Amino acid sequence: MSKKDPYAVLGVERNASADEIKKAYRKLAIKHHPDKNPGDKAAEERFKEAASAYEILSDPEKKAKFDRFGHNAPGGFGGGGGFQGGGMNMEDIFSQFGDIFGDAFGGGGFGGFGQRGRGGRTVKGSNLRVRLRMTLEEVANGAEKKIKVTKLVRGKGSEYGTCSTCGGNGQVRRVQSTFLGQMQTVTTCPACSGVGQTVSKRAPGSDEHGLVREEVVVPIKIPAGVEEGMQLNISGMGNEAPAGGIPGDLLVVIEEEPHTELKRDGAHLHYETYINVVDAALGTSIEVPLVIGKAKVKVEPGTQSGTTMRLRGKGLPSVNQHGTGDLLVHLMVWTPNNLSKEERAALEKLRDSPGFQPNSTAKDKGFFDRVREMFGN
Repeated sequence: MSKKDPYAVLGVERNASADEIKKAYRKLAIKHHPDKNPGDKAAEERFKEAASAYEILSDPEKKAKFDRFGHNAPGGFGGGGGFQGGGMNMEDIFSQFGDIFGDAFGGGGFGGFGQRGRGGRTVKGSNLRVRLRMTLEEVANGAEKKIKVTKLVRGKGSEYGTCSTCGGNGQVRRVQSTFLGQMQTVTTCPACSGVGQTVSKRAPGSDEHGLVREEVVVPIKIPAGVEEGMQLNISGMGNEAPAGGIPGDLLVVIEEEPHTELKRDGAHLHYETYINVVDAALGTSIEVPLVIGKAKVKVEPGTQSGTTMRLRGKGLPSVNQHGTGDLLVHLMVWTPNNLSKEERAALEKLRDSPGFQPNSTAKDKGFFDRVREMFGN
């Protein structure tokens, strides 16, 4: 990896003050922090680059050496300061610059690895995911549900105390003597995994973290208009974390039960029905199912097969509160295929009647015009 100019990485001038350098690094640390960009390797590398740059420019001695010799300074810069991009490791960064992260992230970071307070890092419990089936009526109106989940909770009688290995810091420091002098390394405490606390007393049946599985009832409020596959996040209702950490979240995935007559398309609903030739020719009234109840709809005389009628506002509400969809009623004219002798004779008399001859006009839209009108409005 090519060596980079620490001034360019932090975006500061060579005559920048110590406060300006710290402010620039703090801004980059917040932007590229691993807990804000989970799984983003590029962000992690930029995070390390910024830390390596700050390691040089925040130390007056190292800064003066770099200003005079650049990357070829005799003896290098120590630690991660060879400045090979992301030369520092994550433990070095959090241990050396933890005060900056504490200020930037409200004293606790963003969770997981980076959420390190003055006495060990705060851990977060794992999330739970459940599926919830809803009827179309519940989707239309929203619903309040109570769901049962089995999750990890702190056992009654479980107690936590300061980790004896790290003294509650979450880190273990080791000093080794080398021919260059004494070198100090900082690693995550193997006894408490960096939390700073261990279980001093376990409740009966609890695991090594003092947690037990328990079935709880969680009340949730589901907004109107949710869709299949949509995920609702119930904060803090997932598994609890050991040592008084932050509980995980409950993720509720929506499953929609199919309606017997109505088909959903986003906020719009579709209903398809057949009418006979006589009703299509003379006009009639039909009943159309709604999400709740029914509506009577007038069919105009001379209605053609494939006609779509739009009932505005009879669809579903938008989950983002951007209005309500429509109900689209698709009319198909049923052609009789099992005529009696009398019915056939009556139709034979009408076969050549002028009123029975196809006579398409401009108002009789073709298939593609109907589709364009349906989705264009």
